[in-house]
Amino acid sequence: MTMKLFDVYPLFNITPVKAQGSWLWDEQGRKYLDLYGGHAVISIGHSHPHYVKTLGDQLSKIAFYSNSVQNPLQAKLAEKLGQLSGYPDYQLFLCNSGAEANENALKLASFVTGRKKIIAFKKAFHGRTSGAVAVTDNPKIVAPFNAGHDVVFLPLNDETALSEALTTDVAAVIIEGIQGVGGIQVPNDSFLQFLERKCRESNVILILDEIQSGYGRTGKFFAHQHAGIKPHLITTAKGMGNGFPVGGVLIQPDIKPWSGMLGTTFGGNYLAMVASLAVLEVMENEHLISNAEAMGNYLLKALREMSQIKQVRGRGLMIGFDLPEEKSKVRADLLFNHHIFTGEAKPNTIRLLPSLALNKSEIDIFLTALNEALQ
Repeated sequence: MTMKLFDVYPLFNITPVKAQGSWLWDEQGRKYLDLYGGHAVISIGHSHPHYVKTLGDQLSKIAFYSNSVQNPLQAKLAEKLGQLSGYPDYQLFLCNSGAEANENALKLASFVTGRKKIIAFKKAFHGRTSGAVAVTDNPKIVAPFNAGHDVVFLPLNDETALSEALTTDVAAVIIEGIQGVGGIQVPNDSFLQFLERKCRESNVILILDEIQSGYGRTGKFFAHQHAGIKPHLITTAKGMGNGFPVGGVLIQPDIKPWSGMLGTTFGGNYLAMVASLAVLEVMENEHLISNAEAMGNYLLKALREMSQIKQVRGRGLMIGFDLPEEKSKVRADLLFNHHIFTGEAKPNTIRLLPSLALNKSEIDIFLTALNEALQ
């Protein structure tokens, strides 16, 4: 008898064996354009030479030791991240994933306020740990417990519902910079501004989940910066390590740490730190945030000119568009006939989360294929 995998993932019959930039190759030698990047993970492109060299050099020295010793790479990453993100005065807690980042942000909110009630938003997705699942509006994965939190789900962009829900027992409001799994739903800038103001008036912690929408994807470092707000806590992961597991919480300076407040075994390890530093260095040196904005504008404009597409949403290179019901096979057509990876959010929503280094010629390949698939 042989141990089997716990079968919870629907899998395409494709086995990637090589990747470079925005491209993948399978074991049959077929070449694919990757416009999904493993759920927005591949921020600087597959196998970037600086990234590969940096990890290899570190691996030959030391890969891991626990947080019981000093690791100067953590402070170096915090400094670089603060500089590029526009949050140099914030603090950084390092962990391993987006779900873990959200879990720790919720814990911090309860520590700071002494409350447990959380406000989240319909169609939100914040992860699969117990606390992150509790604030995720997805009936397929809701756990039979909510990690001690009383959670209220509100419609996105509804100021009246928010005002009524912000009672004195609320610890935090958690909201995605742009909803990813929810179909690329963009909070109105005016709603985010209203939300920030009401949270500060009510002494409620505002948590911005930037796990998919952060790290330059929308043309700013974080999606909420389009609205000009400053949340108490910002969670990030996915594109942070370009495929290496790493996550973090950016924490406003007024929140003071105490020994043992948060903890992690693997968070902030040497390899994760050099991977994260390499990502920021490539983003800065190759101007990938401005490229995400320019290429996103080009792609959004082209999609909005296609008559068969019902609605296009997004910012930068975080894009979703809706197709008519009779076009539900377009994503499969793009993958198996045109060899282009995209994502989906049912019903009939295609999601695009490519590398921030995507170029115009690669976009044109996709647009030509999409036009053919829509016919």
